[in-house]
Amino acid sequence: LGSFEQMEAVSIAQSPAELFNAILVDTPLAPFFQESMSENDLDEMNAEILRNKLYKAYIESFHKFCKEEGGTTEELMCPILEFEADRRAFIITVNSFGTELSKDERTKLYPCCGKLYPQGLGMLASAEDYQQVKAVADYFVEYKPIFEGSGRGSNDKTLEDKFFEHEVKLNMQAFLNQFHFGVFYAYVKLKEQESRNIVWIAECIAQRHKTKIDNYVPIF
Repeated sequence: LGSFEQMEAVSIAQSPAELFNAILVDTPLAPFFQESMSENDLDEMNAEILRNKLYKAYIESFHKFCKEEGGTTEELMCPILEFEADRRAFIITVNSFGTELSKDERTKLYPCCGKLYPQGLGMLASAEDYQQVKAVADYFVEYKPIFEGSGRGSNDKTLEDKFFEHEVKLNMQAFLNQFHFGVFYAYVKLKEQESRNIVWIAECIAQRHKTKIDNYVPIF
């Protein structure tokens, strides 16, 4: 939103609905918030649910826009966004275990524009542990290697790392074609990964774990 004269109104709002009416209603973000807002207080759990609902609305809208754009942009961007939607569904499911988030609430957070939709999301909604999530991934040729190659040992790559590696491969494809808008999105996402790599290397040096310094996600 940036800095604006009515910034003081943010602290006056007592509920998400008041915040929407005071600040967000006249911004381009309004359509995403409109269906996600509730009268509940923004405690830690509700704030996280709201964040995921907003991202779900955003990624579905972005996917629809790329479909309408057509051409090479659609061919490159839709697989990237579909992967992002599926990754969020997997991560939301795994992170919900042991929390107060019910299966019904969890299902509402899944983006519906990925390859998992609809059967895969239905199976994820009923998953009760990590092994059941892994079993869902086994049905999809894109995701089975990701779960098989990840582990929880000190020397194993995490599930998050494997997802990042796959994301890099998808974004690299954008630079193999011309005359499309996907290259701008891919450039930003690869820059984000580059930043994560720099932070990882710096942390390894600071903590004197130089044996793990090469465990970053390579780009190109």
